[in-house]
Amino acid sequence: MTDPHAIQPSALDQLPDRDPEETAEWQASLDAVAREAGPHRAAYLMRRTLERAEAGGIALPKLLETDYVNTIPTSAEPGIPGDPEMEARITAWNRWNAAAMVTRGSKYGVGGHIATFASAAWLYETGFNHFFKGKESQEAAGSGDQLYIQGHASPGIYARAFLDGRLNEAHLDNFRQEAGGNGLPSYPHPRRLPWLWEFPTVSMGLGPLSAIYQARFNRYLTNRGIKDVSASHVWAFLGDGEMDEPESTAALALAAREELDNLTFVINCNLQRLDGPVRANFKIVQELEAQFRGAGWNVVKTLWGSAWDELFALDTTGALVRRLRQVPDAQIQTYQTRDAAYIRQDFFGADPALAEMAKLLSDDKILECFHLSRGGHEARKVYAAYKAAVEHKGAPTVILAQTVKGHTLGEGFASKNANHQMKKLTVDEFKTMRDLLGLPIKDSDFADGQVPYGHPGADSPEVRYLQERRAALGGPAPARRTHALAPLPAPAEKAFASFDKGSGSQNVATTMAFVRLVKDLVRDKETGKRWVPIVPDEARTFGMESLFPSLGIYSPKGQTYEPVDRDQLMYYKEAKNGQILNEGITEAGSMADFIAASTAYATHGEAMIPFYIFYSMFGWQRTADQMWQLGDQLGRGFLVGATAGRTTLTGEGLQHADGHSPVIAATNPAALTYDPAFAYEVAVIVREGLRRMYGEAHEGEDQNVFYYLTVYNEPLPQPAKPAGLGIDEGIVKGLYRFNTAESADVSVPANAPRIQLLGSGTAIHWALQAQRVLADEWGVAADVWSATSWSELRRDAMEADAALLRGEERVPYVRQALQGAEGPVLAVSDYMRQVPDQIAQWVEQDWSSLGADGFGLSDTREAARRHFGVDAQSIVVAALAQLARRGEVKATAVKEAREKYGL
Repeated sequence: MTDPHAIQPSALDQLPDRDPEETAEWQASLDAVAREAGPHRAAYLMRRTLERAEAGGIALPKLLETDYVNTIPTSAEPGIPGDPEMEARITAWNRWNAAAMVTRGSKYGVGGHIATFASAAWLYETGFNHFFKGKESQEAAGSGDQLYIQGHASPGIYARAFLDGRLNEAHLDNFRQEAGGNGLPSYPHPRRLPWLWEFPTVSMGLGPLSAIYQARFNRYLTNRGIKDVSASHVWAFLGDGEMDEPESTAALALAAREELDNLTFVINCNLQRLDGPVRANFKIVQELEAQFRGAGWNVVKTLWGSAWDELFALDTTGALVRRLRQVPDAQIQTYQTRDAAYIRQDFFGADPALAEMAKLLSDDKILECFHLSRGGHEARKVYAAYKAAVEHKGAPTVILAQTVKGHTLGEGFASKNANHQMKKLTVDEFKTMRDLLGLPIKDSDFADGQVPYGHPGADSPEVRYLQERRAALGGPAPARRTHALAPLPAPAEKAFASFDKGSGSQNVATTMAFVRLVKDLVRDKETGKRWVPIVPDEARTFGMESLFPSLGIYSPKGQTYEPVDRDQLMYYKEAKNGQILNEGITEAGSMADFIAASTAYATHGEAMIPFYIFYSMFGWQRTADQMWQLGDQLGRGFLVGATAGRTTLTGEGLQHADGHSPVIAATNPAALTYDPAFAYEVAVIVREGLRRMYGEAHEGEDQNVFYYLTVYNEPLPQPAKPAGLGIDEGIVKGLYRFNTAESADVSVPANAPRIQLLGSGTAIHWALQAQRVLADEWGVAADVWSATSWSELRRDAMEADAALLRGEERVPYVRQALQGAEGPVLAVSDYMRQVPDQIAQWVEQDWSSLGADGFGLSDTREAARRHFGVDAQSIVVAALAQLARRGEVKATAVKEAREKYGL
């Protein structure tokens, strides 16, 4: 049987020991300390030795966890500049008004959250008073700091904006009541309150992920010479429960790897999530510390307030520290609600040394420590943590600040499991809160039981102090500025016109056409540097490897190795000023890149043109929540779903076969979704997108949109753009006639039955084949239309319907385009039928559609199309069926066609 106390094999055994005797002496010394003074003393000495080694520059692996105490001891805390008493009064007013705003709104049933800001107030106020740079900061080049505010803390931010005069009582009374146009959104939302909020954060997990990539994009802008924003700092305020979202920690290694010391996470560890403890039987702070340290972050724990100093000074045996590490979070929460006798028995009674310590402590002292004294509730502790964070170099910092959820709101709120759902305080609870905060609010101010807002006056010392502090830091915060940027000049027409002539005898996939277009556009002298190509991996799949040597792949380290393909023309080139963001296998990270780049026009006053190219199946399906975040944040740019469609990606099967991304995209009001069939259509759409988002927008046109283009990997002949007026307009609006049976040079008899075939993307090629078969074999004339955007046609039609309800005469564009077109309409795409069926109700002709519904499968393109019933022969049969129902072809023709084509 193995002796459990025997020394186990070690990785160090394989390394030569130049002095085994010295090693044995060190080990014997450790054994002696453990034997004579106990294992805790031995552990303390080892910790001290490791600290000494680190301070001396000796490379050693770091411990992943430290004791459950503050990282910065009280003796090392710097003094807070300014007037701490004044800042306490300001914070008290903000606490009051945040609670009052939510309580007043509760009578309308609109809800709101009180407890989160109550716990985090000092985390925000300390930053606003001393750290957060505003948009007018000269040091931060007019960009300021980027603040990712925890969504449920928004009432506290509104309360501060009320105190400094940016909001009034009417605004506060319209919290969560936006329909009238003067309300405040429940959570940070740039589209709803664009002068205040920069970043939408309440879709939890996306804030921390976006903050990391924002800090990274700041470095990208600086390293590429677009704008020096090295003085901007990114602050992400998060909840400990939010860290369970996988996106919250998905990019921690990236932040450490790229040494993003311009980034600080502030995690409000009140030990509670929405329904109860975050880690009831464990310790979330210790878990997060290990996770962040393991990823390479600098960790600052701010757990205990100054009242605990006396207890730690009495802890000569280490019993207190050991006990704090033992007690699970749910029990810490329980102590906050229990009396001193309970705490004496349950906490101190667990160890004889602690029981002796407790004899030296009064009940008031015990209650002060366990009920009130948390590091996150003391400005001095928070200031010390923030100062350490901004001064730390070479790694991002996470601050783990322990607080009490519902702090200062009274016994009915503090640490209660249900406090996230508690929307109001009673008048008596407000009076208790008033007395605790020392606010000059009279009982008579509670008219008819309504809690009053509190304000010391626009010219009061508190307001002057607040405004002076913000002026010194560069103006109000948070704030979003829409800079009066000059429109970007349009690229030379040559880049777009080169696609008008088609590809001749060469087969070209629309994915390749898009990449070729971008390759030309990035060479533009005026705007080329503003393109931000983003790819999650497999750039070679999309034909982007040609951009590697010319643009370079961004890396803050440059290229510290010789690439294996250096002798090839299209070698893998990394550079500190590289333009391409090649993210590896992370669609979420790539979308976070895109969001940062697409909103740089507001964040930094620099218009950037991101295009993010990805497997279309792994875009909207995987990261649709971030695409909503993109729309919420008013982002601009091009999303490109490559290898698109259900049947174009041969052999890849179900998980790679996209038959529905346009459906998901159509749900996003900010997304303009296009399914171009030909290279010249791609060029027209990109040109229009550049004009609308970055150039001279038309009157009433919303520039805050983004484009989603589906492009295909199937090499096919690219025709020349048809001659005639209105083609570009039709491409942009979503529909134009590509040809008629007559212009297609197919032979049809006079007075032949006629049908209109509408196809999008790669499906138009099957429609063109069907056009010829219908003419040659069945004597049917078919006109073929390119439906570049089903969703834009639908959007226009819905707007026309709304106009009619207002008494305005307006005809939907799809009806105008098809006016006079003879025969029924048959629509087909490489997507589920729901995609073309979006416009069915506005088409006056008889309507039917074909699509690739169901799951994908692995096979050849031809077999897959036959399986889904969207190939040319299937279109022919569907067309004959429509015409047969109208009595325009023999009823037997449908059966004959099915048998002839083996359907």
